[in-house]
Amino acid sequence: MTVLRFLALALAWLAAGPVSAHQTDALLPDLDYAPPAPGTYPLHRIMRAPDGPVLDVEGRVRPLSRFTRGRITLLGFIYTACRDPDGCPLAYRVFDLLKKEIEAAPALHGKVRLVTLSFDPARDTPSVMRHYGGSRIREGEGLSWYFLTTRSARDLLPLVEGFGQDVRQSVDRSSGRPVRELSHVLKVFLIDRSGYVREIYTSTFLHPRTVLSDIETLLMERD
Repeated sequence: MTVLRFLALALAWLAAGPVSAHQTDALLPDLDYAPPAPGTYPLHRIMRAPDGPVLDVEGRVRPLSRFTRGRITLLGFIYTACRDPDGCPLAYRVFDLLKKEIEAAPALHGKVRLVTLSFDPARDTPSVMRHYGGSRIREGEGLSWYFLTTRSARDLLPLVEGFGQDVRQSVDRSSGRPVRELSHVLKVFLIDRSGYVREIYTSTFLHPRTVLSDIETLLMERD
């Protein structure tokens, strides 16, 4: 039986310009345990995923529910300037590995999507998100991976609060002014076809084998 896995791990981010997280060569650590077989454990409904306006890479306003209903969704919050290999680039790397696994499994085609959502709308514009996603941006029957942002902090706030994703603006101690660094606990949300969050992964448990087992478990459920 899986449990809600929160880890109080504060991450400090280097204040540099945007970087394509998929360029990182960081390797994922091996799991020190074998995930239980899919379908042998329950994934309880934790909460309903919040809804609100977001922007796709074309700058079109869409409801977030468009990307969290009808398929199993893995949603991660990031900001493109993050350089910590155990932060946002880790989520990108895991998503990329999952993409390859899912595309190689015809039984999963059309049943899973990936969503990368920025919590830095002031800098992560649709064009920046397009550059960040690169060739991984796609929508199709095999696997869709969406890169989203919001129009403003006002639109973003209900989403991060609804998911329980804490984000803090770092401050220069000498001047008291905000700097480019953002602090947050890395969280990735597994959402079922009805729009309910069923698991929350932190950096410790975010591994393709674990996530795939949970996805397959949800696919075994009856609607």
